[in-house]
This record gives sequence, C-alpha cells and structure tokens, in this order.
Amino acid sequence: MNKNTKWLKYIVRIALTIVLIYLVWPVLFVFKAYLSDSSKPYQANIPNGYVNDASRLDLTKVDTVLTISTDSTKAVQQLVSLVKYVDSTGKKVSIAGARHSMGGHTIYPNGIQVNMLPFNRMHLDESKKILYVQAGARWAEVILYLNSKGYSVSVMQSNNSFSVGGSISVNCHGWQNNSGPIASTVIGFDLIKANGEIIHCSRTENKELFGLVLGGYGLFGIILNVELKVVPNREYKSNRYVIASTDYVSNYAKYVDGHKEVEMAYGRLDISPDNFLKEAILNTYTADTTVKGILPLGDPTLVAARRSIFRSSVGSAYGKAMRWKAEKKLGEFASSKAFSRNDLLNEGVEIYEDRDTVSTDILHEYFIPRNKVNEFISAMQQIIPADSADLLNVTIREVENDTDTYMRYANGEVFGFVMLFNQAKTKLGEIKMEKLTIDLIDAALKSGGRYYLPYRLHATREQFYKAYPMANEFFRLKKLYDPKEVFNNLFYTKYN
Repeated sequence: MNKNTKWLKYIVRIALTIVLIYLVWPVLFVFKAYLSDSSKPYQANIPNGYVNDASRLDLTKVDTVLTISTDSTKAVQQLVSLVKYVDSTGKKVSIAGARHSMGGHTIYPNGIQVNMLPFNRMHLDESKKILYVQAGARWAEVILYLNSKGYSVSVMQSNNSFSVGGSISVNCHGWQNNSGPIASTVIGFDLIKANGEIIHCSRTENKELFGLVLGGYGLFGIILNVELKVVPNREYKSNRYVIASTDYVSNYAKYVDGHKEVEMAYGRLDISPDNFLKEAILNTYTADTTVKGILPLGDPTLVAARRSIFRSSVGSAYGKAMRWKAEKKLGEFASSKAFSRNDLLNEGVEIYEDRDTVSTDILHEYFIPRNKVNEFISAMQQIIPADSADLLNVTIREVENDTDTYMRYANGEVFGFVMLFNQAKTKLGEIKMEKLTIDLIDAALKSGGRYYLPYRLHATREQFYKAYPMANEFFRLKKLYDPKEVFNNLFYTKYN
C-alpha cells in the first residue's frame, strides 16, 4: 500500500504541475504584464512650444498651436484670417485633428498648427441619410450622435479615436466589406483655399479639388463641413473561421463575396514565432434584420484584461502564442452575446496603445491585389523575422476600387494588411524600422501593390514615386492651387 500511495502522490503532483503550467501560469503571466503596464506613465510630457504625433517620434518646435473657437462662426472667421495672414507673411500652416498620423503630416517646423477638434458640430438629415458634420468631430462623438438616431457610419477605421477631417485627409478604410475607402461615402465638403476663399467641393463642383483633398493630407486647404452617407445601425451575429493563411482569399470569396447580409468582415494572422503567419481567422458580421428600433450603445468590455493580454505579447513569443490561442477560442468580442455595428466601431486606440516612454507602436499598411495575397504573406514570413521586428498584430481588410481620390492606394480591389510593430525610441530602433519598411515596401511593389502614406516617412523617394506614379502631377497641382505653399507638413517636405 505504501508503494501505491507514493505512486499516487507522484501522479497527483504531476497533474498539479500540468494544471499550473496550462491554467495558472497564463493568468500569472498576464497579471505580471498588467502590473508592469499600469506602472507606466500614459505619455511623456510635450514641452511648451512643441508638438508631436501618434508615433511619439516627431517632436517638433512650432511657432504657434492655434486652437479654434467652439463657436462655429468665429472659428471660420479665425481660419480665414489665419490663411490670409500666412499668405501675406510667408509662414506655413499644418492642420491637426487627433494627430494619429505618424510621419509629421500634421506638423511643420516653426509653422502654425491648427487644432480643429473644437469644430465638431453635426446634424443628420434622416430623409436623405446624410450626416452634416464639422471636420474636427471625432468618430466617438459621431457614433454617439448617430446611435441615438438609429444610424451608423458607412466607412471609417476600426477605432473611434480619429477626427472626420483627418480620416478624409488620409482617405481611411475599415472593416466595411465590399466598400471603397471613406472617399466613396463623401458627398461633398466646404474648403478654405490658400487665398482664404471658401468653396464647396463635390463630384460635380470643383471636382479636381474634391479628388485632391480626399487623401491629400491637408495640402490643399482646410476642410470645414462634410457631407457623409450613413447607414442603419444593425445588430450583428458573428462567425469566425480558423483557416490556413494561404486559404484566406478563397474563404473570403466563400463567406463574404456576394453575401450582402455580411456587412463587416476582417481577418487576423497568427504572429506567434513558431507558427508565423501560417494561420488566420476570418471574422464576419451578419445583420439581424429582425431586430428593430434604436439599439443601446454599450461600453467596451473587459478592457483591462484585453489590454493586458495584448501588451503581454510585446517582445514575448509566449505572449504572442497565448494571445492567438485566446483569440481562436474566445474571439475579441466573445463577452457580448449580441452587439451592434456601432458597438464594434466604438473603441478607442487607447485600449491597446503603448504607454511606455522608451518604446512606441508603429503602424504599417500595404495594399495587395487579391491574386497576390499569398505571395505577399510569403514575403512577410521571410522579411519580418530576418529584420528582427517585434510584430504585434496583422489585420486584413478588403478595399474596393477607389474612383474618387487622386493619390489612390486602391487602384482596383485590394486587401489591406494593417501591421502594428513595437520599436525602441532610439536611433538604432529607427534605423531598424526604416530597413523593415523599405523591405516590406519592396515586397508590396513586387506584388503589384502599394503602401499607405500616413505613417513613418521611411520610404525612399524612388519607392514613393513607384508606388504613386501620379505624385508628380499631384505636387504640380498643389503648387497651382497653393503657389506660396501655405499648407505644409513634413510629408510634403520630404517627397515634393
């Protein structure tokens, strides 16, 4: 009996060890990440007279930051007066909203930066399904307003932290499947030109400027009032398909293409080193048309837990693998039995963003034709490990052909690969990120694709003009409409 008892105790110990490893250890790992993360400051202080952007790598001295009046009439008068003043003095103006671009697109050294966020009023014409909204409004404000009317945004990013004017200036896109970029939902807008004149731009009025301002990075004027198409806010049922990454396009064709009831869709790729980019999850959201009335707008759920799991993957192969297992089993929104379109869109980037003062999260995005997706994934599998990059996330979004903007990235149907990397805020960190960017842009160009312009200015001039062959004409028209280059930023300075 004694011998049997010893063996039983031994087996029990082994069983407890296994439980500890597979159940308790992940909890302790995430809790440790939570404690480490919660002890970090939210952001480094920006000195007076300086501005920065979401990269936290573009600290720049400026002449003035002009925060416009909350009174719409006074705000417009301020802006017109500012443009005329700058036109007569030779100073430069950069235009800022939420400042989530990462390459100095809202910054000009010793220039005047305009803070548009107070310019945020809106009105919905329900009969026409058109939202009239000022450029400084953030999507968080727009979603809250539209939700009370039973409506939602047609096309926007997957987070609510950005401004309407900023989103139009970068021509954003999102999870809204079978849709073009946000430009496709813009009916028109009012614009302050470089001479202080206010004009209206649409597909029939000042058509050339309409296409130049959409995705024009604030180089052609100040966007004031915008007319946007809206859609009904619906309750969604979600489906998740765990597949090989090489089967992503074929499964997208099977579960999304031609299914009008699927109103939103996106994919994720496994970033864990042992299975790097070999597995994918396709998430689809189908409208439940039987649910009527105005739907309540819920707050983001399990924020602390989701943030801790995400941040635990920084620099950790174990954290990345654990996060992927959790997403496969639970999904990002598994805590909600039902959720609306607005619930999906009503989350800020603040939930996941890096709060450390010595590192930062940097976005990349590449647009690849459907028939070249697997080729680009294969290139990523080689490039990212070889460059020792700390990849935190890859989201895949489908974007339809863009027929509205001049500097279009979707010249036909493309799949956007949205990548988030963590890098050290050091000279070496910048050098490594620049090399990674150049390597990935080369791979995108080889696959017949393009890269997205709102991020770090690491692309070479040769790469820029190869990706955007219309850029020479774009800059010629910039000087035609703004001969004194009143509207300026670091992006224009580098590539013009």
